[in-house]
Amino acid sequence: MESSDRTQSIQSSSQGTNPFPDTQLKISVQRKSPISLESPRSSVFTSVQGGAGGKGAWGELLDVDDKSELDHSNKEHDEISNTRPDSFIFALYKKKATTIIEEYFSTGDASTVKEELKELALPNYSYYFVKKLLNMAMDRPDNEKEMAAVLLSTLYSDTVMPQQLYKGLHKLLVSADDLIIDTPDTVDVLSLFLARAVVDDILPPAFVTKEIAYLPKDSKGFEILKKAEKGYLGTPHHAEVIERRWASKNKSVENVKDKIIELLQEYITNGDKEEAFRCMKDLKVPFFHHEIVKRVLVMAIEKPQAEDLLLDLLKEVCEKGLINASQVSKGYDRMIDSIDDLTLDVPKAREKLHHLITKAASEGWLCASSLKSLSVSPKIQSLEESVIKNFKAKAQSIIQEYFISGDISEVISCLEMDKDANSGQLNSIFIKKLVTLAMDRKNREKEMASVLLSSLSFPSDDVVNGFSLLVEAAEDTSLDNLVVVEDLALFLARAVVDEALAPQQLDEVEARFGESNPVGTKVLQMARSLLKARLSGERILRCWGGWGNNSPRWAVEDVKDKITGLLEEYESGGGSREARRCIKELGMPFFHHEVVKKALVMVIEKRSQRMWRLLEECYDSCLITAEQMMKGFTRVRESIEDLALDVPDAEKQFSDCIKRAKAASWLDNSFFYGQSGGG
Repeated sequence: MESSDRTQSIQSSSQGTNPFPDTQLKISVQRKSPISLESPRSSVFTSVQGGAGGKGAWGELLDVDDKSELDHSNKEHDEISNTRPDSFIFALYKKKATTIIEEYFSTGDASTVKEELKELALPNYSYYFVKKLLNMAMDRPDNEKEMAAVLLSTLYSDTVMPQQLYKGLHKLLVSADDLIIDTPDTVDVLSLFLARAVVDDILPPAFVTKEIAYLPKDSKGFEILKKAEKGYLGTPHHAEVIERRWASKNKSVENVKDKIIELLQEYITNGDKEEAFRCMKDLKVPFFHHEIVKRVLVMAIEKPQAEDLLLDLLKEVCEKGLINASQVSKGYDRMIDSIDDLTLDVPKAREKLHHLITKAASEGWLCASSLKSLSVSPKIQSLEESVIKNFKAKAQSIIQEYFISGDISEVISCLEMDKDANSGQLNSIFIKKLVTLAMDRKNREKEMASVLLSSLSFPSDDVVNGFSLLVEAAEDTSLDNLVVVEDLALFLARAVVDEALAPQQLDEVEARFGESNPVGTKVLQMARSLLKARLSGERILRCWGGWGNNSPRWAVEDVKDKITGLLEEYESGGGSREARRCIKELGMPFFHHEVVKKALVMVIEKRSQRMWRLLEECYDSCLITAEQMMKGFTRVRESIEDLALDVPDAEKQFSDCIKRAKAASWLDNSFFYGQSGGG
């Protein structure tokens, strides 16, 4: 009897309201064409004797056809149905999928996986590959979990279609109650895989919502979905946090940036696009492709001769889908945010960027309307660009030296040399540089930065402008510093506690950037929350633990007692060097106004000239700053009426102290004391 094809249609039943039902399959079976199982390693499915044979011949045997139906009246069908060819094919696919995955974990070669899956030509079973890949990765080390996530992102849309991915994830979620028996951390691992898929732009967030509505609330699958939604995707900077959970230690942000610069420089030299594409894929950081876009734009602006070459590369990676549209837009937005800094080195950078945006939009691979606004004319600057550029370099050197020496007086002296009619703008730039450098360092330097900020006595408008610059750049900074929101909020709150900023000036900072900066909004919200908390002043003062992690951490009342004790010991005959050492060892320079207050009270109560000499020595050695001196005098002024109950001439003595302090330049001439003529 001649070989003839018969078709059977298998419609897998869906239970309940499964959002990802099985696909109806049309299977052609050649009765007299037995399958050879003695296949070479490269494929379980080799030739079929007769008919369509050769490598990948199963593509001829399995096609999707939603219109096919079973012909139960066909006698030959009754014979064939007993052999269950679909189950046989699926069993072979499962065996091959397991082999492919095991080899991938050994070699890390995603391109080989892609080729072998295409050779199988069974796209409707891809959901099983997804399920098996993640199932096997769950019990493996973090680096192999990372490999699994990268492989999914590589296969998506090209080898594994979206519906197959969704179906594979759905089946994993449904089976989570069984998986947890062998893998206790199933909830943690699968929730992170789901969140990673969303971050990698291969899974829409709506998938999580849809599955939550489908799965029973008491199931582990439901728990996985809620953890992915609330525990990962709902947190600040979730993309960077999720990506770094399994990433190898040698793939730091700076390391990736260096590799991006290296591959682009090599491309400019040899013009080899295919090599550039390969290097981009090898980075395996699709969520960080915006850095490639930004770096291409920077190089195109800095190297006009390479502009066409670089834009051609960017155009092709966009058209190939190697970098998705959201990453392209993010890269352009980051370039727009940092254009003012680049203008310092390339005066016409703004005009060049505008030209690059217009050109890309005209070629159809960039949606210019989705980008942030970019005015063609630069912002009017009151200082020459060269002056600002030189000051930034000098400020960085001053700050780095301060972090080593802790010498506030030297910082003040260096800054005084740059005073001119536009020093307000330079003050703001210095504040931004100070806080930015401190955020990349340890708590010791953060504390030192806050102390310096309160000691500089900059006009409040300059401080507002400085923090406005910081908040405006917070979104860009967050790409490198995951805790920028917390750090900036603490710096702002500390500035308020140290009276470098007034509480209402937080509104001024917020008004500078409006509602267009979500990260900046979070910074201001957190700063206000910190200031409203119970005992906020004490907590914020100790947020970085004084002068470093090894310094003692005292309660405010304990500090006051220790200050009283060391002053009384000095008053009774102790040495001034020992007294200064004790003050320094308190490790709370922001609280030195308490030393000034208590010393002044002793001067008034005991007419102690010895105590006045201690204040002189503390000021001359910069142990107590002018700002802390001012605060100490202010606190005595506020309590002078109570002091007058015990010392009748307290007001007169205090007025004399103010005159002496002004003569010694401890106080500004603007310091005023009531009607007693204290200045």
